[in-house]
Amino acid sequence: MENMKENEYLSKLNHSCAHLMAQAVKHIYPNALFWVGPVIEEGFYYDMDLGGVTLTEEDLEKISKEMKKISKDGKRIIREEISKEEALEKFKNDPYKIDLIENFKEGEVISCYSQGDFTDLCRGPHVESVKECKHFKLLKFSGSYYKGDPKNKVLQRIYGVCLPSEEELSQYLEELEDRKLRDHRKIGKEQELFMNHELVGAGMPLWLPNGAIIRKELENYIYEKEKKLGYLHVYTPCVGTVNLYKTSGHWDHYKENMFPKMQVDDEEFVLRPMNCPHHMLVYKNKPHSYRDLPIRIGEFATDFRYEASGAVKGLERVRCMCQNDAHLFVTKEQIKEEFQKVVRLILDVYQDFGIKNYKFRLSLRDKNDKEKYFDDDEMWDNAENKLREVLNDLKVDYFEAIGEAAFYGPKLDVEVKPAVGPDVTLSTCQLDFLLPRRFDLTYIDSNGEKQVPVVLHRAIFGTFDRFTAFLIEEVKGIFPLWLSPTQINVIPVNNEYHLEYAKEIFDLLQDLGYRVKLDSREEKLSYKMRESVIQKIPVTVILGQKEMDSSSISYRVYGSEETITVSKEEFLNYLKERIEKKN
Repeated sequence: MENMKENEYLSKLNHSCAHLMAQAVKHIYPNALFWVGPVIEEGFYYDMDLGGVTLTEEDLEKISKEMKKISKDGKRIIREEISKEEALEKFKNDPYKIDLIENFKEGEVISCYSQGDFTDLCRGPHVESVKECKHFKLLKFSGSYYKGDPKNKVLQRIYGVCLPSEEELSQYLEELEDRKLRDHRKIGKEQELFMNHELVGAGMPLWLPNGAIIRKELENYIYEKEKKLGYLHVYTPCVGTVNLYKTSGHWDHYKENMFPKMQVDDEEFVLRPMNCPHHMLVYKNKPHSYRDLPIRIGEFATDFRYEASGAVKGLERVRCMCQNDAHLFVTKEQIKEEFQKVVRLILDVYQDFGIKNYKFRLSLRDKNDKEKYFDDDEMWDNAENKLREVLNDLKVDYFEAIGEAAFYGPKLDVEVKPAVGPDVTLSTCQLDFLLPRRFDLTYIDSNGEKQVPVVLHRAIFGTFDRFTAFLIEEVKGIFPLWLSPTQINVIPVNNEYHLEYAKEIFDLLQDLGYRVKLDSREEKLSYKMRESVIQKIPVTVILGQKEMDSSSISYRVYGSEETITVSKEEFLNYLKERIEKKN
C-alpha cells in the first residue's frame, strides 16, 4: 500500500478522517479531550482522554456508526487562522490543547478547522468536506502514555484508515488479513520455529529445532556459494575490548547502538556489534604479498546491537543476530572486479530464492559533513566512482542516497519489497579505505614496497534472522523441499498390513539424508493426510497394498489433490531434482 504520509491527497483525507473520528467521539463522550491525531504511514490515529473510559470493540462500532452519520451530513471543513491569545481563549478548558498552543513560537501561524459543531486545533491541510471521508475503517485501539512518558496519564488511542473508494478500502482490508496470516511471529509459533522468553530478554530469540534446521540449511547454502568463490571462513569471539572499537572508530561513531561495556579484571569488554575489527586482526596475523590478494574472510558471526525494547519484533528486529558476513581485502586495482563479483553473487542468490521486487541504493557521503565522514576527498571520489562504474557496467538500476554512507566509505544496499510491510534492506556491500589504515594493515606490492589494502564489507543474506523472517512471510510458511524442517511424511494406509513397507521406505529416505517422519498413529488415513497438509509438509507419501505389491511409491505434493504413483527410483530422482533446483 502507498505511504499515506507521502501522498498529498491520502494524507489530507486521513487527517480529515481523524477529525471526523474525534467529532464522533465528542458526540458520544461529551467530556472527551484530545491530544494529537497524526497521519501515519498507513492511516491515522488519535490520542484522547475519555475521563477514565477504557474502550471496547463495541465502542469502536458506536464511533464508526456516528462517523458515518456525520459524513452523510456533508458539512464543509473550514480553516480559520487565529492569534495565540485567541487560541488560548478558544481552548481554555482543554489542557492538552493549551500545552500545544503554549509551545507555538511568537508570530507563528495558528490555525483551527471546523466542521459543523466540532472545532479542532490543526495545521492542516484537510479535504473540502466530511463527505469525502466516508470510506473508512477503525482498525484497533490501545492505551498510550501522554507525550509517550510512562510517568504520565494513559490516554486512549484509536487507529483508523480512510481511502478514496470502497473498492480500495476493501482491497486494503484484505491485504491486512493476508499480513496477519503471513506474520512470521504467528507462523513461527505455529510451526515451532523460534520463541522468545522474558527470562532471556527482549530481542533475544531462541531458535527451536525446526527453525534451527532452516537456519542451518541457509548457512550450508551460502557457505557452498562462498567456498566456490574462494572465501576462507573463520570463527572469532563475540566480544572485544573497548580499545578494539576505539581503534576501529566504532566507539566514537556507533557507541549508542552498542551494549554497555563490561569490566573484567583489568580490561573493558563490549559485546561486538560487528565483525570487521576482528577480521582486520585475522588479516594482520601474518605478512601478505600482492600475490595473496584478494583475501576473502567470511564468518557466520553472532553480533549484539541495542534496539529499543519497543522496536524489537520476532526475528526481524533483534538485539542478538547472526550475520552472513565477509570482508574482502583487495588492491586498488581489484576493487572493481571484486565488487562486481559481490553484486553478481547477490543477483545469483536472489534468483535462487525468487526475489524479484528489489532496488539498489548507492549510499554516498555528504561532502559538507566533515564530522561524520572521514575527510579525504580523493579517496571518497575514487571509491564512489568505482561503485558507479560496476553498477553501470552490469546495467543494474540504482538510485543514489546522499549522506547515507558509512563513516569509512560508500556502500551499496539492496532494498527488497517484502510480502508484508515496508521495504527491508537484505544485502549490503561497503567499500572501506579507512579501517585498514586504522589497523595498520599492509601488503608488499610488485616493487617490494608496503601498500595499504582496501576492504569490501559485504553481507548477502544480511542477518540469518532477518532473512528468515522475510522468507517465512514470503512463502507464508510453505517452505520449499530443500528448506522445510520436515521434507517428507510417510503414511501407511493400514498399520496392520502396510506399516512394514512404510518403515522400509522411511529408512531408505532417512539413510539418504532426507528429513522424513513416519506417521504410524492409529488414526484414519484422511485424518493423517489432513494433518500433513496443516503442517505444510512438502511431500506426503501414501503406501498401501498396491504400492507394496509393485514396490512403488505414491505421493502428493503440498497444494495439490493429485496422487502420483512412481517407482522408487523415479521418486528419488524427483526429490533430488527438486532440491538441486531449489524450487
